Amino acid sequence: MSTAALRGLVLAGGRSERMRRDKASLAYAGRPQLDRAVELIAPFVTRTFVSVRPDQIDEPQRASYERIVDLHPGLGPLAGIEAAQQAHPEAAWLVLACDLPFLSASALSFLVTHRDPARMATAYRSRFDSKPEPLCAVYEPASREPLQRWIASGRNCPRAWLGSADVRLLDLPEPQALDNVNTAEEYAAASAALASSTAAQDAPRQVQVRYFALLREQAGRSSEALQTHARTPRELYEQLQRERGLQLEPRFLRVAINEEFGEWQQPLQDGDTVAFLPPVAGG
Repeated sequence: MSTAALRGLVLAGGRSERMRRDKASLAYAGRPQLDRAVELIAPFVTRTFVSVRPDQIDEPQRASYERIVDLHPGLGPLAGIEAAQQAHPEAAWLVLACDLPFLSASALSFLVTHRDPARMATAYRSRFDSKPEPLCAVYEPASREPLQRWIASGRNCPRAWLGSADVRLLDLPEPQALDNVNTAEEYAAASAALASSTAAQDAPRQVQVRYFALLREQAGRSSEALQTHARTPRELYEQLQRERGLQLEPRFLRVAINEEFGEWQQPLQDGDTVAFLPPVAGG
C-alpha cells in the first residue's frame, strides 16, 4: 500500500464570534497566529493551503497564501476539510486550526511520525474527554467518501465522525498543545503564559554533547560541555555545524537525549546529555 503525499491545510475560515476579533490575526510574541500556523505546518507537508470562506478570499492576510475556498460555508471546520479533499482527492491532509497558540513543532512531528496511512485518519485524544481532536489531525484519502456521506446525512461535526471511524488515536505528548483560545480573557491569559515560556526558552542552558564515529573525528573530541541558546536538538546540531565543522546532514543521523532516542524538534532542558549518532557501517 502506497502512502499518499501529505499536504497541509490551515483552517482560517471561522467567524471568531466569541473573540469578536479575527483569531487568525491575533498576535502572540509579535506574530499573527495564521502566519505562525503556516510556518509550523510547512516542514511536514509538500504544499500548504489556507482554508477560507468565500467572503475572505481577498482578505489581505489570507491572500498572501494559497487558499482553498469552502464549498459549503455553513459546515464549520468540516467545510474546509471537505473543500480540500474535493480539490485534491489524491492527497492526505495534515489539518490544523489556526487558533492553537500552544502547539509546538515537536507535537506536530509526533503526530506525523505516528501517522497510520492504513486508517481513515490519525488524531490526538483530547486531554479533557479522550475524544478525537479533529483540528490537528491527518486525514487520509480514504476518508473523503465517508466524510461526504456524513455531510450528506446532515451531520457536520468532524469530532463525531472521527469517533465513529477507523482512526488511530494518540496520546498528547504535551498536555497543553491543543488548548485553543476563544475569548478575550483566554487570549490575555495565553499571551502571558507564552511570554513567560518564551523568556524561559531564550535563557541559555547547559548541555553535555557526545560525538560518535565520523562526527567525533570532525569535532576533534568525543564529548564536551556546552552552554547554548538552542531550543531543540536540531538547533543545537546547526550550531555545532557552524562551530565544530560537522558535515553530516541531520537526515542521516539519529539523536538521543539522556540515553534515549528522541525527536529533532523536542525541547532541550538544562542538564540534558545529547548524542548525535551516525549510521553504523557494516557488511
